[in-house]
Amino acid sequence: MRVDVYTPLLLSLLLPVISPVIGRRVAPALAARVLVAAAVLTAAATTWSLALLAATLVGSAPSVIAEAREDGHRLADPVPETVGIAACAALAVVAWRVHRAVRAERATRRALRQLCRGHPADTELIVAASPAPRAFAIPGRPGRILVTSAMLGALEPAERRVLLAHERAHLAHRHGALVTAVTLAAAADPLLVPTLRAVVFLVERWADEQAATAVGDRTATARALARAALTACRSRPRHALGFTDRSVTRRVAALQTTPPPRLWSLALAVLALGALSAACAADATDDLYALLASVLF
Repeated sequence: MRVDVYTPLLLSLLLPVISPVIGRRVAPALAARVLVAAAVLTAAATTWSLALLAATLVGSAPSVIAEAREDGHRLADPVPETVGIAACAALAVVAWRVHRAVRAERATRRALRQLCRGHPADTELIVAASPAPRAFAIPGRPGRILVTSAMLGALEPAERRVLLAHERAHLAHRHGALVTAVTLAAAADPLLVPTLRAVVFLVERWADEQAATAVGDRTATARALARAALTACRSRPRHALGFTDRSVTRRVAALQTTPPPRLWSLALAVLALGALSAACAADATDDLYALLASVLF
C-alpha cells in the first residue's frame, strides 16, 4: 500500500502531458474516446486512493489502539497521520468541486431545454431570432440543433449544410455525454483539466471531420468554419457544443490536411494508463483491508 496508493496520483500528472500528443497524432474520434475513458478511470482511482489514505486514520483511533494492545497486536503505520488528515481535506474539496460541476451541468441543461419549449417533439432545427451568430447542439431525446438567425444569415447555403452536418455529428455520437464525463473527472481531479480541454477540442475536430465527410469537401468545410468563427460572438453558453470556439485556427488547419490515422497502439497505451491507475487502487484496497482486518478482527 505504501506505493500503490500513490500511483494513481502520479499517473494523473502524466495523462495531461500526453493528452495534446494524442490529440495531434490520433484520429479525433478514437482520441476523444480513449482520453475520456482514461480520465474517468484515473479520476475514480485518484479519489479512491484519497479515501484509502483517509481510512488509515481508523488505525489511529484511541479505541482501536487500546484494543490492539490488549490483544497483543502490533499496529503497522502504512502512512503518516498527517497524510491521512490531508487526504480527508482533499476529499472534502473533491466533493465540493464535483457538486458544483453537477449543479452547473444541470443548470445548463435546464437552460437549453427552456430554449426548446414550444417546439414540436420531432423538430430537429430550431432557429432563434438573435443578432448574436451562434449555433450549437442540444443533447437530449430528441436532440436539437439551435441556430440563430444571425448565424444563418452570415453563411452561404453550402456553408449552412456544413454547419448542420457538424451539429448532427455532435448529437449522433453523443459528444455531450463525453464532455460531461470528462468534466466531472476534472472536477474530481483538477490535474486532469488539460485533458478536459483536449477532449473539448477533439469532439469539435471529430464533428468537423464528420461534416467534411457528409458534404464531401474538406475545403468547403474549412471555409464554413472560418466564416462562422469570424462572425460569431465570443460569449456562448458554458459546456455547449458549438460550431465556433477559440481553437478555430487549429481546426481549419487540420481540415486542410489529410485526416490523422487511427493509431490503435498509441490509443491502447493511453487506456493502459487508466487501467493501471485502477489496478493500483484495487491492490492498495486489498492491502488496507488486510491491515485493518488484522487489527479489528
